[in-house]
Amino acid sequence: MNHGIAVLELGEVALGLDQVADDRLHPHRFEGAGAKTLRDAIDASLARLGTDHVDLYQPARLDPAVPIEETVGAIADLVRAGYVRYVGLSEVGAGTLRRAHAVHPITGLQIEYSLMSRSLEAEILPAARELGVGITAYGVLSRGLLGKTSAQSLSARDFRTRSPRWQGENLRSNLSLVEALRGLAEEKRATTAQLAIAWVLSRGADILPLVGARTRARLRESLGALDLSLAKDDLARIEQAVPADKVAGARYDAGSMAMLDSERHA
Repeated sequence: MNHGIAVLELGEVALGLDQVADDRLHPHRFEGAGAKTLRDAIDASLARLGTDHVDLYQPARLDPAVPIEETVGAIADLVRAGYVRYVGLSEVGAGTLRRAHAVHPITGLQIEYSLMSRSLEAEILPAARELGVGITAYGVLSRGLLGKTSAQSLSARDFRTRSPRWQGENLRSNLSLVEALRGLAEEKRATTAQLAIAWVLSRGADILPLVGARTRARLRESLGALDLSLAKDDLARIEQAVPADKVAGARYDAGSMAMLDSERHA
């Protein structure tokens, strides 16, 4: 398997491209994506990084108040000025991706993709492949459900305590899927996390799993997915163990889901 994994080990390993400006347009501190805001953000990023350019400028959310053409056009100006090399987007739908790409080539799309989150397969992934846009897949372990995180280990401040997939009957149902996956992982002498990462890797060379690691042990476990060889039958059994239509609960709460352009279907 000749794919790679982008790994972020907090405080230890720099991730992926050497300088990434990820403009966090978070619903709780939404600052907009107009030209001035984007220019101010890149100026601040360059100052913090101590560099004269970033490789990738990627707004983390679509600003519903600003046409995507204006947002991408503003970043394209920064590309022409030499401050940015490539333009990325996050959690946008197929239609928005096409509109953005018509203004300036989009290099990458960051979006959640895992055995438990596969909605992009219907429209977004085909559009990205048609346009030559690579996918950075985050949430490949579904916030830890497919790994070793237990609900009991979550602090009261952890956002997963409000996540639909971690609640009551939804959690019990989802954990039953994880147990089915665990049986397959044991056959491969692997962990459920490694099998889940290897499944995402199998989706194509244009998909790069983004894996967080708080400890070196978790980092080693994640990288172990690169050593797994999955045949077509293995992949089919994995998908039977965790059917997309059997996953209980949305990936975010209702308010956050409403912010995701990728979840707005025509």
